[in-house]
Amino acid sequence: MVSAVGARLDQKPVKEARRCAWCGRSFAVTDERGPGWIVCSGCGVGTTSPWPSSAELDAAYAGAYRPSGGRFGPGDRLLAFTRARLARRVDRRAPDGPVLDVGAGEGVLVGALRGRGRMAIGLERAVGPVTAPVQPRAEGPLIVAAELDSVTGSWAAIVFWHSLEHLDAPAAALRRAVGVLRPGGLLVLALPNADSLQANWFGARWFARDLPRHLTHIPAPELVRWLRSEGMRVERVSYVRGGQWVFGWLAGLVGALSSRLDLYDAIRTPAARSRPLGIGGRLASLTAGLLLWPVALLLGLMEASLRRGGTVYIEARR
Repeated sequence: MVSAVGARLDQKPVKEARRCAWCGRSFAVTDERGPGWIVCSGCGVGTTSPWPSSAELDAAYAGAYRPSGGRFGPGDRLLAFTRARLARRVDRRAPDGPVLDVGAGEGVLVGALRGRGRMAIGLERAVGPVTAPVQPRAEGPLIVAAELDSVTGSWAAIVFWHSLEHLDAPAAALRRAVGVLRPGGLLVLALPNADSLQANWFGARWFARDLPRHLTHIPAPELVRWLRSEGMRVERVSYVRGGQWVFGWLAGLVGALSSRLDLYDAIRTPAARSRPLGIGGRLASLTAGLLLWPVALLLGLMEASLRRGGTVYIEARR
């Protein structure tokens, strides 16, 4: 028999997060712990725990997360359409000037903004130190590998489209963004709502939990409170504009039928799947999703009406 101590000799030590990644408060033994996160009793934000290393995050973002050939096949056109709509709204609501897209991915939103005549630059995750400042300029690449503390200048709008939850210091990033917004500038955020009914219902199986890439799990009321405390004027809070509010229910319901079903992998291209998925498994997942779609839509509308939707979209002005 191997003792409990001996059984751990060849295992990687687990390093529990010590502080809230949102407010910086030290965790206490009484703070609520879930399977993969700790909820701060001070601000209500969840911090991923164990906290992933840089190497673990590099691996999590490599390969299947965003393959060069696209993630959704024909669905990538739908993604482009929704980003074009967002670009139109940002262009209409923001004052004149450049737009910064934090966590720009393939640059679809940046391209749509430039197509409307807006000067726009996207930031993506940097690996290693960044020395050159990121400034608003018309020339140069659409996407820059840099962190927000490299950003200078004056920006008409800054967008965090499902990117804030990926940052290791989200409050500091937001504070930096507010600091480089020009007076009257627009801050646009969309992210999973940790206070949603679907988050509470599915727990660790919630589609938007996405460990270890999502480092913080922020309730919408806390985010709104923080923005107002920083002097921002919150002009719009929506639980339908942020996307994924129905899909969160749908993916969770399909997964609840069987651990072999995975709707998110089923709608992705083979190179973008987290695990191999045969024709039978893909067909079963898609069929289950089609049958459960009316239920997911009803649940999504219900939680949105209660202002506890699976995603939250916020517009705030400096």
